[in-house]
Amino acid sequence: MNQPKIIAYLKPTCGWSQGVRAILRKYQLPYEDRDIINVPAYREEMIRKSGQPFSPCVEVDGELLADISGQELEDWLIAKGIVEASDHPVDAPTDQGCSGEHHGEIPVRLNF
Repeated sequence: MNQPKIIAYLKPTCGWSQGVRAILRKYQLPYEDRDIINVPAYREEMIRKSGQPFSPCVEVDGELLADISGQELEDWLIAKGIVEASDHPVDAPTDQGCSGEHHGEIPVRLNF
């Protein structure tokens, strides 16, 4: 089976991004990890390709999956026949969100 070309637009520590990485490791799929936090050009590229600002986004052989969890990615990969379902455990939660600090959010102070 040919390995698909995978580009993953991810945050370094986000729970959703870690879930996508866990699925790609589970199936030993090589991929390019594009850090959308530390490389603004990758974030701009992701937004341009996906038409939206939410991550993770994963491109598999030119097909873009926007705002996807690791579990959704695994389901898609199986449905497309790219991988066969496996009960091999993953090393990170595949559907866990991030807390605000993972998004680089700055608290807003309102003064009334």
